[in-house]
Amino acid sequence: MTISIESLKIKLFADGADLDGMLEMYNKSYIKGLTTNPTLMRKAGISNYKEFATEVLSQIKDKPISFEVFSDDLEEMKQQGLEIASWGQNVYVKIPITNTLGLSTSSVIEKLVQQGVKVNVTALMLPEQVQVVANALNPEVPSYVSVFAGRIADTGRDPENIMVTSLKILSNNKNAELIWASPRELLNVFQAEKIGCHIITATNDIIKKLTLLNKDLEEYSLETVKMFYNDASTAGFKI
Repeated sequence: MTISIESLKIKLFADGADLDGMLEMYNKSYIKGLTTNPTLMRKAGISNYKEFATEVLSQIKDKPISFEVFSDDLEEMKQQGLEIASWGQNVYVKIPITNTLGLSTSSVIEKLVQQGVKVNVTALMLPEQVQVVANALNPEVPSYVSVFAGRIADTGRDPENIMVTSLKILSNNKNAELIWASPRELLNVFQAEKIGCHIITATNDIIKKLTLLNKDLEEYSLETVKMFYNDASTAGFKI
């Protein structure tokens, strides 16, 4: 069966913090939104959070983009959320499901959505957490709920049932979209599509593997053999 990225119903979001890479993905028609987080920003060498976000938003204005709060104090988290939301109409504010002490951020979510802030609740891994978020959201305000399916899979668990359950929990909220977050391979895009997930976030490395769609496997096998041979020759290996 031929697989086509154009035929996918799921929305593909690019996850990164390198400005050039973000703009490269933004300019692709099949990329419907972007996300980032403090860890990706640190790895990219970002030192001024607001300066970076302002530069990104000066060039990305017509696709949704998520920026995350970083305070561990719930009240300060809310204030950061209001500030971040003010940066642009296409901004979603990422709120972790708890702070580092394990305290629920549901009160922060409730206060923000009551003021019309679009949120992206992040780092969820359990249906129970999805239910907490569903109770806190405002059905009149667009929102994302990011369940980290890739990290669930890292523990040896199949995330699919959790994602299906999460979709059911959110089904009564027409403005809440489930994100299959932290995918590990391109196949995850099609797994998420199969269950009806709304969005999947992926790093540029995974997105670039779209060039391999429907590639002839015999040809791919031969390319792999040649890669091993060339690398061994270049290294000058001898036995």
